[in-house]
Amino acid sequence: MSAEPTDSTNLTGHCYDGIEEYDNPLPQWWVWLFILPIVLSPFYYVYYHFGVEGRSIHDDYKTAVADNLRQQFAELGELKPDRDTLLKYLDDKRWLAVGESVFKTQCVSCHGTNGEGKVGPNLCDDIWKNVYQIEDVTKVVANGAAGKAMPAWGARLHPNELVLVSCYVASLRGTSPPGPVRPPEGKAIPPWKP
Repeated sequence: MSAEPTDSTNLTGHCYDGIEEYDNPLPQWWVWLFILPIVLSPFYYVYYHFGVEGRSIHDDYKTAVADNLRQQFAELGELKPDRDTLLKYLDDKRWLAVGESVFKTQCVSCHGTNGEGKVGPNLCDDIWKNVYQIEDVTKVVANGAAGKAMPAWGARLHPNELVLVSCYVASLRGTSPPGPVRPPEGKAIPPWKP
């Protein structure tokens, strides 16, 4: 014996294995929880993606990274782009990682993910353009080269970032990246460390 519903006006008319379905509407506050984000999303999109610089989560992230770098750089002081400093940080994994992050952010479009060279020259072999000593790497990064084909990063990067990205670039020398490598360009240079 099955129990009959007391109010048959709320039934949808669907019956599955003898089970009837009631038509119970969602509470209005639930409905508004769905509608409100849909209505507000275009304003959110315009505000954060087409508004003033600095509003997007990407800008917040960049600001947080810059603040973190400032704190880290306070511990280093200002690095000088000389031979001794570059050789010192060439083997320091912690600070080389900072240089790698700058390289991966700014340089991969021309030099490739692993320094194999795309538009820009290959950084993995012993044949380099515009570089004869390790300190020349910082000069090229800071001032650019090849008639502005290589942009000048001196005004865009913190001086410590310039030194650390130069150390990372110098550390790519002698590596064997996977995949195709751009042919050597320039002249053979002596090793960084005699």
